[in-house]
Amino acid sequence: MNQSQSPRVVVLTGAGISAESGLKTFRDNDGLWEQHRIEDVATPEAFQRNPDLVYRFYNERRAQLVNDRVTPNPAHLALAQLEKRIGSQLLLITQNVDNLHEQAGSKNVLHMHGLLNSARCMKTGHAIPFLDSFDASSPCQCCSPPSSLRPDIVWFGEMPKYMDEIYDALIQADIFISIGTSGNVYPAAGFVQQASDYGAKTLQMNLEETTNNHYFEQHIQGAASKTVPHFVNSFLREHGL
Repeated sequence: MNQSQSPRVVVLTGAGISAESGLKTFRDNDGLWEQHRIEDVATPEAFQRNPDLVYRFYNERRAQLVNDRVTPNPAHLALAQLEKRIGSQLLLITQNVDNLHEQAGSKNVLHMHGLLNSARCMKTGHAIPFLDSFDASSPCQCCSPPSSLRPDIVWFGEMPKYMDEIYDALIQADIFISIGTSGNVYPAAGFVQQASDYGAKTLQMNLEETTNNHYFEQHIQGAASKTVPHFVNSFLREHGL
């Protein structure tokens, strides 16, 4: 079987896949993210109220990504292997703002909540790769005179990115897989229903049951670093890839 004959696969990943690489999940059980209230660091109002805190918060999160101890785990690597074998038949949608999928080798990735290692012009919305720390005095590269940069993160109250591309892919999907996500935050929580309505097989991989568990036809419970490589190997054998 060649790549074009492979089923069309859409994968959604969440914080659970990155947690095994040493990155904390977005919201801990106490409602805090890295000891900060979400309302203080992840909303447009927080940025207006205390921009210095917000810049500092994301600069610290970005610095975590260059820590030698934070690397792609076997789940990231398995998804990159799957893309290498089936090419554009795989679309990887992630709610995560880290670049671990790219570090593992994945290329066909949509970051619906933005990226830590990116900065966005506050005037045009144009985003550029940005690995260093920045603040309100850091100039963009697209305006004259230059505008300020903000973290390229989709905050609470803002519209996630790439929604048109995502819904088009869900309509065409043969298989929809959700990995390491709680399933209780929309719009991502509704992706399984959208894919299922158009005939896709649906599979959930998670450490524990989620609020939208009943929408999936198949469930695999366990750590992503173990379940995802096993699934990918089985998928490749099943489809002669």
